[in-house]
Amino acid sequence: MSMKTTMRITLATATTFAALGVAAPQAAVADTPGRHFTVASQASASTQSLVAANAHAAAAGATACGAGYTQILLAERLPSATTRYATVYVYTNGKETGPLIYDQPTCAVLHNETGSAQYMGVRLKDNYTSTPDTEDFGTFSSYAGPVYQNKGYCGHVYSYMKKSGKVVVDHMRVVGSCN
Repeated sequence: MSMKTTMRITLATATTFAALGVAAPQAAVADTPGRHFTVASQASASTQSLVAANAHAAAAGATACGAGYTQILLAERLPSATTRYATVYVYTNGKETGPLIYDQPTCAVLHNETGSAQYMGVRLKDNYTSTPDTEDFGTFSSYAGPVYQNKGYCGHVYSYMKKSGKVVVDHMRVVGSCN
């Protein structure tokens, strides 16, 4: 079983236990929200409020991205705040990999909020034209990703989902506070 499959099973189990009000032992990060991630100071007010309202999901995304990816740059419900099929999270480790602000590593995860497996995907593009996109598309019950960019702060995150053969999420967003 791959690390990604194991992580998805663990996160799905933790989510199920959380929905039932039971603490799952393997959900240590989700049991202590806020201790393993922060909202980046440059994150929008909507990202800050979404993370505050969904700390367990934000912690699960940080766990999927791995060690060091603890600053949330973006959290957005898709396709809208009122009609939600998925939530995209973008994290950084806060380290600079070059001389510019957008030279920060990023990681993106698209959480499936439908309760059943859907064809979905997440893609990261950095702010440099020579760097290839990174993406993860397939049929997933819990999340697509994680995907990474070494200099992704001013890049774009693309989220996609089909439900019952119909496209319900087709969204691109700039990562970070860039002009």
